[in-house]
Amino acid sequence: MSLSRQNPNLALENPAPESQPPDTESPLKYGERRILEGKLITFPNPRVGRPYTIHITLPEFTCKCPFSGYPDFATIDLTYIPHERVVELKALKLYINSYRDRYISHEEAVNQILDDVVAACDPLEATIKGDFAPRGNVHTVIEAKHCKGDPTP
Repeated sequence: MSLSRQNPNLALENPAPESQPPDTESPLKYGERRILEGKLITFPNPRVGRPYTIHITLPEFTCKCPFSGYPDFATIDLTYIPHERVVELKALKLYINSYRDRYISHEEAVNQILDDVVAACDPLEATIKGDFAPRGNVHTVIEAKHCKGDPTP
């Protein structure tokens, strides 16, 4: 019995894949489609005017090296002080997963994530740190910062 039949207040957002009808229009799985559609969604800051910090760790970031095509793995740390909007976590997860098959350098990935977070929620301050797993005996940590009103991009 599904949760929604046991308790109608516990309706599932996404039923289990085996309970979904087959999708004949697309060879992509439902999760892959959600990742492709993924964009940063925000909601109103419940405490505008009170500076507080949000720290989010995304330990399963992956992308591909634009030169070799080898996979790169990283932990992405996002720390920001919201202004009027806050980033919704599930949307952030899907957005981060969209990098999985992108050929992008460590430096560009971190800077692009920062640009997209700033465009989505216009925080007072934001820092993105990408701690990339060592490959070929090289360990890279990239950090990019934004401060509202700072003339640098």
